[in-house]
Amino acid sequence: MKTPYLKISLEKIVENTRRIASWAGKDRVQILGVTKGVCGDPQVAQAMIRGGVKGLADSRIENIKQLKAYGFNLPLVLLRIPMLSEVSEVINYADISLNSQLEVISALNNEAMKKNKEHKIILMIDLGDRREGILPSQLEEKVTIINEDYSNIELLGLGTNLACFGGVLPTKENMNLLKELTVQAENILNSKLKIISGGNSSSLPLMRVSKLPKRVNQLRIGESILLGSNLIDGGHFSELNNDTFILGAEIVELQTKGALPEVPQGPNAFGERVAFKKKGERTRAILAIGRQDISPDGLTPCRLGVDIEGGSSDHLIIDITEVKEELQVGDILEFRVNYTSLLKAVISPYVDNRYLLN
Repeated sequence: MKTPYLKISLEKIVENTRRIASWAGKDRVQILGVTKGVCGDPQVAQAMIRGGVKGLADSRIENIKQLKAYGFNLPLVLLRIPMLSEVSEVINYADISLNSQLEVISALNNEAMKKNKEHKIILMIDLGDRREGILPSQLEEKVTIINEDYSNIELLGLGTNLACFGGVLPTKENMNLLKELTVQAENILNSKLKIISGGNSSSLPLMRVSKLPKRVNQLRIGESILLGSNLIDGGHFSELNNDTFILGAEIVELQTKGALPEVPQGPNAFGERVAFKKKGERTRAILAIGRQDISPDGLTPCRLGVDIEGGSSDHLIIDITEVKEELQVGDILEFRVNYTSLLKAVISPYVDNRYLLN
């Protein structure tokens, strides 16, 4: 049995998606299943589709291509602003892309004209998080140019991203501003826009208490589907599974050692200074997984008494003094993962994915 491994419960992902889709259905909000946390994994995407997503979204064109090749009959949405160097692939593989830069939209239009296609975009608005998006004051200028100059671009609607870079939370007020900006854009276009994309998993709590304006009709959900996370309070939704992904790693050393080093300390391999605690003699396990594969801070032990001390590039150091069961070299310890550790584990070629069907 290959270790380390990542157990992926596809049925629990279906359950999470179905529950979120049921919340959204009350407010007629369509859910896009975001697969970037699993590198566009087709099996996870299929689980999201079974749960009721209305489209699939990813930030990288390579993952969009993978989803396209799998034959999913749903809209594929590119979340990250397209690079000029990938415009041709965007037109070939993505049905919709999120955009904010006119140079990029112009290039998409030119490429779409060459290929006799029409490409759909959502124009992103920066409502304070200071990641992608035009400022509200630029809306009239940008929408006018898109409408008048880009014949092969369809402006589907407006969108925003919150609680990502700057930690600005979704509120009823900024969602209402997004709705008002959409009305302004519609007055310029003299037609209705189809989509108001109100953010990511951080917007779910607003939706659950029916504080999303009625015209906000799309959310882009990844982490809450994958991990059951509530991004507002840092916890989990009680109705969602938070053990959908379980990481397993093998013990390669068991030793009883003093908790404090006996020689002078300097920075570790990552330039950090480790603060050791005076705990006396401790039984420590070293696991064959490290920061190249996961973030130690992003793991929660599944076994009582396990305490994560830290990790190097290839090793995870665990205090197992309080574990009641007797452990041996070769035993496997399992952990729930947060989003950061999930990203690293999925990308690591050294972690084996195992799909659980029930």
